[in-house]
Amino acid sequence: MILNLDFFMPMLSSLLLIVFVMISVAFLTLLERKVLGLIQIRKGPNKIGIFGILQPFCDAIKLFTKEQILPYFSNSIIYYFSPIFSLFMSLLIWFCLPFLVKMYSFSLGVLFFFCCMSFGVYMVMLAGWSSNSLYALLGSLRAIAQTISYEVALVIMLMSILFLINSFNLIYFEIFQINLWFIFLFFPVAIMWFISSLAETNRTPFDFAEGESELVSGFNVEYGAGGFALIFLAEYASILFMSVLFSLLFLGSNMISFYFFFKLTFISFLFIWVRGAYPRYRYDKLMNMAWKSYLPVVLNLLFLFIGIYLFLF
Repeated sequence: MILNLDFFMPMLSSLLLIVFVMISVAFLTLLERKVLGLIQIRKGPNKIGIFGILQPFCDAIKLFTKEQILPYFSNSIIYYFSPIFSLFMSLLIWFCLPFLVKMYSFSLGVLFFFCCMSFGVYMVMLAGWSSNSLYALLGSLRAIAQTISYEVALVIMLMSILFLINSFNLIYFEIFQINLWFIFLFFPVAIMWFISSLAETNRTPFDFAEGESELVSGFNVEYGAGGFALIFLAEYASILFMSVLFSLLFLGSNMISFYFFFKLTFISFLFIWVRGAYPRYRYDKLMNMAWKSYLPVVLNLLFLFIGIYLFLF
């Protein structure tokens, strides 16, 4: 009986985690529409349910019951499965978080995070290429260049902090921040991490992969109905995960405390606030910022933290 519990409990916990992440993504879309409505001095969804609280579920039903159209010249198998694998990678990345319940234990959680984050690039690339549309291909190429550029900065930023933690397990970020949050020690790193997270998740003002005014919706231009809904869910699951990770890395979040969800909601609100406040950046400036500004700064910070580590230990 004990062996059966040891086998089934992680699976049950993982299933519950996926269900709650999907529900959280649904209400994150509602929060975004409400906040953008307030920023633009109008009402968001307010008809369906109290204050429009059932609107995300109506949108999901509408999208998943629409007819799925397959472009005639597309590579149909890759075109069909790209959104599915994109959502799968966005949900798989959640398993590296230290939930302190009956789930999988990752001593190399940081490496798992980087592997899953890198795999997301391939899904965008295949979705754009398999559509056999020039707009979709241009959108996917821009997304690949942007994501790879900012992954380099994200890896070096996290490595510089890991030298002081001396472990790849994310649980140590909770332990080391009991007395002092890392946002006070690494404030420039925290700001750069947040901006890089915006670029990594293709969010405004860095939403070049889906620039409607330039690329007619970018790499997902040929997707509609269920395929578009899966891409949409994958993007918002990534936003929610990056908010959780920011809270864990810099805000000393104990994931079983109630305050953790306040911090998570605030960071998610910042993602939305930036969308409502800033226009789209220029693409060449984005790449210049990645390679000419962020990369030299984070490399110098890495050498600084290596020197501190060698001096102390």
